[in-house]
This record gives sequence, structure tokens and C-alpha cells, in this order.
Amino acid sequence: MKVRVQLQCKNLHEYLRELSPEILYRLYNHPATCLAVYRDHNECVSVLAGLRLWHSQQLQGGLQGYMLNPVFKDNLRIALLGGGRAWADEGSALGPDRHARDIESLDRYAMERWEVILHFMVGSPSAAVSPDLAQLLVQADLMKSEAGEAPYITSAGFQFLLLDTASQLWYFTLQYLKTAQSRGMDLVEILSFLFQLSFSTLGRDYSVEGMSKSLLIFLQHLREFGLVFQRKRKSRRYYPTRLAITLAAGVTMNSSSDLASTSVTGDAGFIVVETNYRIYAYTNSELQIALVALFSEMLYRFPNVVVAQVTRESVQQAIANGITAQQIIHFLRTRAHPVMLKQTPVLPPTITDQIRLWELERDRLHFSEGVLYNQFLSQADFEVLRDRAQDLDCLVWQDVAHRMMVVTPQGHGEVKRFWKRQKSHT
Repeated sequence: MKVRVQLQCKNLHEYLRELSPEILYRLYNHPATCLAVYRDHNECVSVLAGLRLWHSQQLQGGLQGYMLNPVFKDNLRIALLGGGRAWADEGSALGPDRHARDIESLDRYAMERWEVILHFMVGSPSAAVSPDLAQLLVQADLMKSEAGEAPYITSAGFQFLLLDTASQLWYFTLQYLKTAQSRGMDLVEILSFLFQLSFSTLGRDYSVEGMSKSLLIFLQHLREFGLVFQRKRKSRRYYPTRLAITLAAGVTMNSSSDLASTSVTGDAGFIVVETNYRIYAYTNSELQIALVALFSEMLYRFPNVVVAQVTRESVQQAIANGITAQQIIHFLRTRAHPVMLKQTPVLPPTITDQIRLWELERDRLHFSEGVLYNQFLSQADFEVLRDRAQDLDCLVWQDVAHRMMVVTPQGHGEVKRFWKRQKSHT
């Protein structure tokens, strides 16, 4: 049985508290990091203590006090007073950009890039991503890859697609950060750069001069995610997009509303579900159509509407890929057409009940890997080996009448060695 995962989209504070004190102290060597943390100073004291910003200390007279982290204190002073060297070189040093981008085009570019990733997850043939990004999606358990087959979406991946853009972006970035060090990247360097981007000005270009090789690679990844715009890979300037500037805020109500107007999964209120198991999706969004196709069979497609059928085979195929019945029902309910919202319940009970029954029907079977032993010459040989497997607690199944048994892959080696010793003594 597949384990059902509940995605958790953490905010910046929760992530930083998981880092070691050594990495936090190195992060506080960067003024941008200090200012990013300080601007949320109204958070509770426990959060600040968890970030190692201060520690309790007994004052003269026996009173309990707090001492501010000296590294954080010095660099925060630099950030607030405008001292120290510049965090990033503005592109003005390179002269005017003949291919300058305005804010509207940057927003459009960012969402187009992000939509490519979402299209790839639902298996759209026109969507292609880099091998690094495909590997990251697998490592994040948003997709699953088997030898000789293209990656396909998991239950966690389907749940990911139902999130708003801000939540998707932050969850995805967290997965990237968790694997950064295993790819030989400096976690402090890339985190500091993300904080710098959060203080950038939307629509202004910045220079790549002075960036390390590792940071330039990270910049290309951000380019593929839609967090920065760079006309060519070797271009000497880049433009942070709205996605990058709002990223450091984590998942908040403000960040979600800021991106609401550009959300690619919004398209709310476009699905009509009938009691004959037909779905009418009034949308032109290729992504939404691909999502509907994950658990239904496409029948017809017209300029403004798609007709699909929910069938036993389509639902069970979706369940086999890790999508749950509850996720399918939630998807249909949250994207129900205004006409559907006028009725109670929103979805026909016959449809929701049947989808759950199809899931229960499939969950009746539980699969276990094992190694088959058969063709025993005598009943005594079978019983000796079966008893040994039972003693080792690795017997999965037995058929006494036909002298067959299955043991776990973990116990196969010991059972095999026992059988060889047994045969050598007879």
C-alpha cells in the first residue's frame, strides 16, 4: 500500500532553525541575511532564539537578560546604516540594456517558466526540463522515475499542483536547498544570494560580475525556475522577477495574494460534474486540462470546453500512480463551476462515493516482494525449509499442497544458506 504524504510548506524561520549553528553564523556574515531576518522582528522571542540571534545570560544582580549575537549585531548595523560593500552590482555599470525588460514582461516570463515545470509534472509532451531539474523533482518525491520509463507524478506531486503559486515555489526551493550541499554547492552562498534577491528592485537589471562559478550555476537554475530573467546563458546581466523578490517571505497570506493575479493553477470555477460521470471543463488552460486527464478519459475537445469521462480504469490508474480518491474529489470540488456551487452538496454523491469505492476496491490487495521456492522433492524437505523461514520471520506465503513458499528478499540469503547446509548433510 502506498504511503500518503501530506506536503508541508515551511516558512523561512522554520527552515533556518533546522540549520546548524555553524551555517547560521556564516549566514550572519552577510548584511542582506541579517536585514531579512530583522525585518520580521515582531515574531515571538522563541523564533529569534531558535535562529541563534541572541542567547539568555544572567545580568548583574541576578536578573535574566539576553545577549545579541555579536556577528549578527555588527552586520545588521552595516545593513541599516548603508555601510559595507555593495551586495550586488547594478547593471548600470554595463551601460543601458538594449533588450531591457519591463515589469509586465518579467511577470509573464516568470509564470511561463514556472508553468513549464508544472506541465512537465503532468506529463505534457511539449514540456521539457533540464536533467538537473527532473532529478530534483524525483528527489523531492513530486515525481517517480523507473528504469526505462519517463518520470510520472506522485501523490505528493498531485497535491503540490493544487497549492497556490507562492506555496509551490517555496516548497520547491526548500527541496533544492536540502540537496544543494550534496551537489557540491555552498549553502551559505546560495542562501545569501536568495536574500539579496529579495531586496532587489523589480524591473532593474543587475550584473553577474564577481559571482563564483557555483553561484553562476545556481543563477542558471533560478533562470529555469523563472526566478530571474537572463537573455542568454552568458549574458552579463540578469533581472530578478517577482517570484524571486517575494520568495524570502516564505508562505504567507501576503505572498499568496501578491501572486494571485499571475497564478497558473488558479482558473477556479470551471468544472461541471454530472451524475453520468461526465466532466465538462470550461477552460483553455493546457495545465488544467492535463490535470483533469490524470484521473479521467478525454472524450472531446472544443475551443472553450473539454469533455471527459470518469471511469473505473482511469481512477484506478490514477490511484496506482499514488493519487488518492480524496485528492481527486478535492480537485473537482475546489474547481467547481459557479453553477455547481449553487447546489448542496457541490458534487453528486454518486460520483464521490463511487470514486472512493474504486479506491477501496484496489486497496483490497496488498503487494509484497518475495522469492519463490518450489519443486521440493519431498514433503519433509518443504516443511523443514518452511519452518526455518518461519523461525526467521521471513515467510510471506505458503501452499502446503503444492509445496510452494515465498520468503522476503531480506531473508532469502539466510534461507538459501540453510538449505545448502541441509542438502549437504543428506
